[in-house]
Amino acid sequence: MSSPGKWNDLAPRVLSGVAMAGLGAGAVWAGGAFLLIVVAALCGLILWEIALMTNPEQRAEALQIGLIAAFGLLLAGLLPGQFSLPLVLAPVLVGVGMLSENRGLFAAYGAWIMLAGLGFLMIRGEGGVILLVWMVLVVVASDIAGYFVGKGVGGRRFWPAVSPKKTWSGTIGGWAAAALVGAAFALLGRAGWHFAWLGVIVAFAAQMGDIAESALKRRLGVKDSSRLIPGHGGVFDRFDAMAGAAVLVLVLLALGIIDPAMGRG
Repeated sequence: MSSPGKWNDLAPRVLSGVAMAGLGAGAVWAGGAFLLIVVAALCGLILWEIALMTNPEQRAEALQIGLIAAFGLLLAGLLPGQFSLPLVLAPVLVGVGMLSENRGLFAAYGAWIMLAGLGFLMIRGEGGVILLVWMVLVVVASDIAGYFVGKGVGGRRFWPAVSPKKTWSGTIGGWAAAALVGAAFALLGRAGWHFAWLGVIVAFAAQMGDIAESALKRRLGVKDSSRLIPGHGGVFDRFDAMAGAAVLVLVLLALGIIDPAMGRG
């Protein structure tokens, strides 16, 4: 039988999840300027968190980097597509020049987050609302299923050296939930049946995003990316999985494995 202490983090997880789900759902559905502002703000906050984690003494520089990142992503969403990549990577290069320590870590994680932000905008713009909703639901479903199956069943750890709380049971439960999301879209006529196995791959990418952030925090000796979300940590803590999924879906779109027309059906 599960110990009640195992579920102590459920309430703040649910409350923060509901609040962010409401904001995220509105931004995904509205698209356009609203989505652009939300994504730019989130990426700016995460770059601020990464800069502060890697260089805790440079608080002023971290804030400047966050603002520059948000502005860069805003410009990338407003200007023609050929400017997008330079505009989202430029804030990372600026940040590397401003920071004094852990520059490689900041560059790697900062580039990932900025590309994920660009991915969100391009997935919504090229694939439409249905494709982005599918991706978000895959990540959310796999996270919820992984949490409850992992807590309830337990078992062997997935990667104990980096993320000791994750189990194989939770991982498999998350993959199953992701496949069911794809199957549901297929049954509704909004996607092909191959979106069931694509959902598993996207769920795995989301899990790797979560593990990547855990590895960064473990290396830097910090528990949370920040304290912006009361009782639950920072923005990066909540969007690491979504960032992992967004980059993969962007690559799948670029390779033609996902047809943009699916999201416009």
